Amino acid sequence: MNKTILLATITGLLALGSCRKYDEFQNNPNNPTIADPSLLLPAIERTAFSTISADAALASRYMVYTQGASNAQYYGWQRSGMSYGNITQVVKMEQEAARTNKPNYRYIGKFFKAVFVVNMTQTFGDIPYSQMMQSIMYGNYSDSTAIRPVYDKQEDVYKGVLEELKIASDSLNTTGVAIGGDLVYNGNIEKWKRLINSYTLRVLMSLSKKENSASLNIKQRFNEIIANPGKYPLMTGNADNGRLPYYDITGNQYPYFNNNSMKTDYYLDVSFVSILQDLKDPRLFVFGKPTPASGGPATDFDAYDGLSGSAPLAENTAKRGAGNASQINDRYAYTATNEPSLLMSYAELQFILAEAVVRGWINGNAAEFYANGIKASMDFSNYNNTYSSETIDEYIESNEVALVSGREIEQIITQKYISMFMNTGWQPFYEQRRTGFPVFDVTGAGILNGGRIPKRWMYPNDEFINNRVNVENAIKSQYPGGDDINGIMWILQ
Repeated sequence: MNKTILLATITGLLALGSCRKYDEFQNNPNNPTIADPSLLLPAIERTAFSTISADAALASRYMVYTQGASNAQYYGWQRSGMSYGNITQVVKMEQEAARTNKPNYRYIGKFFKAVFVVNMTQTFGDIPYSQMMQSIMYGNYSDSTAIRPVYDKQEDVYKGVLEELKIASDSLNTTGVAIGGDLVYNGNIEKWKRLINSYTLRVLMSLSKKENSASLNIKQRFNEIIANPGKYPLMTGNADNGRLPYYDITGNQYPYFNNNSMKTDYYLDVSFVSILQDLKDPRLFVFGKPTPASGGPATDFDAYDGLSGSAPLAENTAKRGAGNASQINDRYAYTATNEPSLLMSYAELQFILAEAVVRGWINGNAAEFYANGIKASMDFSNYNNTYSSETIDEYIESNEVALVSGREIEQIITQKYISMFMNTGWQPFYEQRRTGFPVFDVTGAGILNGGRIPKRWMYPNDEFINNRVNVENAIKSQYPGGDDINGIMWILQ
């Protein structure tokens, strides 16, 4: 599976650099190309906020692919790629912000760097962090240490990320120089602070297995944000969603618009259909289509059925051929705008707060946060007003949805999972990896990897070519079985 993030490029700027290869820095460092940071920001935003991924949906048991055997679906992936190129662009923006005396770009840059770094460490485990990008930041292009950075322990990576996020939130200035080129919030610094603080809570919750770590102080950090809303504002509704909107303009359309494969090859996973049917969740009607064989209307829960993500391809194509499988809803392939791509949503924040209450991290009403998250998600997904506000209220108040003592975490994560359908990248996969909810089926004969769900990706080959000693040391210190997709990284132990 190719999970490598596409490098963002800007016409007229320096070629993308890596902190690894000396020969990539042969441009004269004393004669750099310069540009206003507002010219760099849009491409960075597009990269960070473009989270819609069919592969992530397959691995997360939302959908099944029927044109061939997908490694994402059958858990047969191997290597992924680092985000050095993306981080290089952020560093360039920070440098230009310092040169032009526009500090807000620097602090937003710290947020983007944190996003890319968190994605990397969740993918692999230990990664270069403290020494990464030194050759770019300080111009020491011939220093072997700078271009071959050591790998930091995952715990230290998270310490650094949390500090960077705090600096970003504390330092952003609503009265400073306005931000231009902002595709996400149109320069609204207050909304950026809300996103940064909400994202910080996501990072802290991702460390739930380490909640008693004295060095990370997870619960204390979480409470510091919650207890001081004036200093650390959070998202207040869907209008604050960290999202990248799409337009009916070539180059700015929904990523699967007019995609032939999305029109014909993607069907809902039966486990996902079953969750929605059991809950009588009307989002089923905007996520998928009734099966051809059912002849039922789009609002009939019994008219839907799915394929098994773990079943062999032939078994799924036979069921599809008999008309007994629900395709993904037409809007994902036939609508240019469809819905925005989410880096993080208000709904996710509410589910994080609900979980924090259940875990005893904060005081509050878990049921209220939970209901707020469901409502926000259903409002976001209500394409063409398919269901009414009354239907949403009835759903939230139903016995199937109401929180049950002893099952709160499962129910909260399940609702968070539903809310992330075809959005938020690999976050639902990471949430399942952290909590075990919902259960991903691996019982079918199509599953690779010995019938197991991978815990990570292997380091990219480039690291072994350009930074072999450090990557091999990192593997030895983390994974007794070697660089293996089933290795259990520190945050999961």
